[in-house]
Amino acid sequence: MQFLNFKEGQFIDFLGYKRFAAVFSGLLILAGIVSIAAHNGLKYGIDFRGGTNVQIQFSTAPNLDQLRQFFAERGMKNVVLQTFGDAADKEILLGLPIDSPLGTGENLTSELRNILLPQHPKLEIRRIETIGPKVGDELKISAVQAILIALGLVLLYITIRFQWRQGVSAIVALVHDVLVVVGMFSILDKEFSLTVVAALLTVVGYSLNDTIVVFDRIRENLGKYRKKSFEETINLSITETLSRTLITSGTTLLVVLALFLLGGEIIHDFAFALLVGVLIGTYSSIYVASPLAVLLTKLAPPAGTAPATS
Repeated sequence: MQFLNFKEGQFIDFLGYKRFAAVFSGLLILAGIVSIAAHNGLKYGIDFRGGTNVQIQFSTAPNLDQLRQFFAERGMKNVVLQTFGDAADKEILLGLPIDSPLGTGENLTSELRNILLPQHPKLEIRRIETIGPKVGDELKISAVQAILIALGLVLLYITIRFQWRQGVSAIVALVHDVLVVVGMFSILDKEFSLTVVAALLTVVGYSLNDTIVVFDRIRENLGKYRKKSFEETINLSITETLSRTLITSGTTLLVVLALFLLGGEIIHDFAFALLVGVLIGTYSSIYVASPLAVLLTKLAPPAGTAPATS
C-alpha cells in the first residue's frame, strides 16, 4: 500500500478526532439501547425463548413467502421459515413458538401434514427438535456467562502483558463492540440466537487481536521516541500498524461479505454479526481503546512518571 508509506516519525493525528468518535460511539450505543427498550427486549430465537424446529423436505423447491402467508391465514403469523442445506435438497426449517396451536410430538406431525399435504402432497418431515422455555432461560444465562468469562480472561491477559490501563481500555472497547452489534440486531429487528452469540465471541477475539497489535507497537515506541508526548506516540503507533489493519480487515470483510451475500439464510445472521463486528472492531481499536488508554494514563500515571500531557 504505497499511499501509506510515511517517513520515520510521521503520523496521522487519529486522536485529534477522539471527541467526534466519542459522540459517534455514544449515539450508536444509545440507539441500540432505545431500540431494545422500545421492542421490550431482543427478538430471541427459539434457542432462547423455547419452541420447536421442524426440518421438512419437499419434492419441489418451496416458496417461503407463500408458506408464510399460508401459516398466517391459519392464525400463525409468528412462525420462522428459512431454507436449510443446499437448494437442491429442497428443505426448510420451520420454527414454531412454544405456545404453537400445532402442539408437539405426534400431534404436531399430524397437524403439519394436514396443513401442507393439500399443496405439497410429497413431503417428508425429517426432524423435530423441541426446546423448553426453561432450557431457553438456561441458554441465556450460559451465553452471558460465556461472554463475561471471555472478557475477564482478556482483562487478565492484557494486564499481565501490558498494564491495567490498557487492560481496562481493551475491555471497554470490546464491550463497546458487543453493544453495537447487539444494538444493530435490535434496530433491524433481527433474531438473536446462539449462532449470534458465537459470532459475538468471534468478534471479541478479532477486535482484541487488532487492539493488542496497536498496544504492542505503543510499548515499543514509548522506548524508541522518548521526546514525543504520549498522544503523539499513540498516533505514530496507530499509523505504523495501519497498513496491517487495513489489509487484515479488508480481506476478512471480503470473506464475511461473501458469506453474508451467498451463504444462504441459515448463516445470514451469523455473517451479519461478523460483518458489523469486524467493521466496529477495527474502529474501536483506534478510536475507543487508544483514547481511553490516554485518558487513564492522564488520570493515573504509572509510578515514577509525570502525568501525560496532550
